[in-house]
Amino acid sequence: MSRRFGSLPFWFLYPLWICICALLFAALQAVDVEDPSRRDDRILSREAGRIALRILRGRDADRFADYDVVNVAWARPREVAADPRWIVLLDRNPRTGLEEALVIELEPRGELIRIREVFRE
Repeated sequence: MSRRFGSLPFWFLYPLWICICALLFAALQAVDVEDPSRRDDRILSREAGRIALRILRGRDADRFADYDVVNVAWARPREVAADPRWIVLLDRNPRTGLEEALVIELEPRGELIRIREVFRE
């Protein structure tokens, strides 16, 4: 004897669970909780990449015209230096295997700290 979904006991739990999840989602949206990816004290990683590329091309537009952002990472305090910073890796396109890559370090709000070559062992 087969049983249909509607005749199963507790069939109402599925729509009830959906309603509970929807209410929790709406309640969490109303709470002012900080999103760790969108902090007020620093720019976003995509913006850090754009700023670094603009700084590099501002130094020598012809030489760095074919450079692109390869990676952007947030370095916490004492991870790379005493202060937190954005670490932006830029390399030529097509990639040079880090032979001609540069690293630009930016303050949390996007100001230039320094431009350096990639550390090699």
